[in-house]
Amino acid sequence: MENTTTDTPTFKSGYSDVNGLNMYYEIYSPTGQPSRIGKPLVLIHGGGSTIQTSFGRIIPLLAKHRQVIGVELQAHGRTSDRDTDLSFEQDADDVATLLKNLRIGKADFLGFSNGGTTALQVAIRYPDLVGSIIAASALCKRSGVPFQFWDFMKQARLENMPTPLKEAYKEVAPDPDGLQIMHDRDAKRMVDFKDIPDEQLQSIKAPTLILIGDQDVITPEHAIEMHKLIAHTRLAIIPGRHGEYIGEVTTLKPNYRDDNFVVPIIENFLEQQ
Repeated sequence: MENTTTDTPTFKSGYSDVNGLNMYYEIYSPTGQPSRIGKPLVLIHGGGSTIQTSFGRIIPLLAKHRQVIGVELQAHGRTSDRDTDLSFEQDADDVATLLKNLRIGKADFLGFSNGGTTALQVAIRYPDLVGSIIAASALCKRSGVPFQFWDFMKQARLENMPTPLKEAYKEVAPDPDGLQIMHDRDAKRMVDFKDIPDEQLQSIKAPTLILIGDQDVITPEHAIEMHKLIAHTRLAIIPGRHGEYIGEVTTLKPNYRDDNFVVPIIENFLEQQ
């Protein structure tokens, strides 16, 4: 396990045997001050992404006051692959198993895009593990995006994958040739995506914050539908495109400020739980 200390936060990384995967994780902890909140915050990245491409801009701020655990899912980043298709349910099982291996009995979860859908599946499948959920640009229904999205996914090609995501994968992956496999697995998962049944969403009892950008791929109507279906929810629509509000690498602008909107919203939500 790698262990590096800086002023704020401290950092360590490692791998864990998880359901046939060698699963990579990072842990960030406050330095020189106690955490405000006892539960760690687990970060679940988007499709085709890594911990850093989804959350690299906000991790230093989130980890000032709490332990933050970033995970990389099957076939993504440094985590190995296995001979199974990707699914949000299996990703949720993998995250839950990782936390069990780390001896963490309860956590808060922040998932972006596909990671937001995975976070909701964690809440559905492992309610006792979940303190609260932040579902950022998460998809629950096929109607939650414009119909053109599904046509695009059917025609997805590696050459059309955003360059920053391809470069990030190649920098850290144990097998750079796995990029095509990851791309194809992600595309197939979306082509085959099925709605999360209303009754499953209604079963979520953990406090939930729903975030989207006002120019997001996810429609405002879908965010409002989720807000109505899931009890104990808050909803925030933030200026920006898909992921721009967290500084996600493919939408990052030169004048982006980490604390413009989303970090105070996340901090306030977590501290109220």
